[in-house]
Amino acid sequence: MIYETRVYRCVPGRLPALLKRFETATLKIWERHGIKQAGFFTTLIGESNQELTYFLAWESLAEREKKWGAFMTDPEWIEARAKSEADGQIVLTIENQLLVPTAFSSVK
Repeated sequence: MIYETRVYRCVPGRLPALLKRFETATLKIWERHGIKQAGFFTTLIGESNQELTYFLAWESLAEREKKWGAFMTDPEWIEARAKSEADGQIVLTIENQLLVPTAFSSVK
């Protein structure tokens, strides 16, 4: 299993719009594409409280490439993103990493 961590740093005050987009649109589209989330988190204490961090679980890099590519070009996603950004940009930056669990990890 491969895990992807993604950190979205929002424009100040726009985190609620990002959370709403995930809750009402993105997760439904992911489900249709077979994208498996492994957890969502907001920052309680840290550099910024305007961040959303989440994890995705992939069987392989090939699966990620196929499913993520299909999601990013999905017309429903493109429309949902545009609609959610009608009042302005939401995300300033996105960081992502692909991680492999160690032999002693509780997450495999």
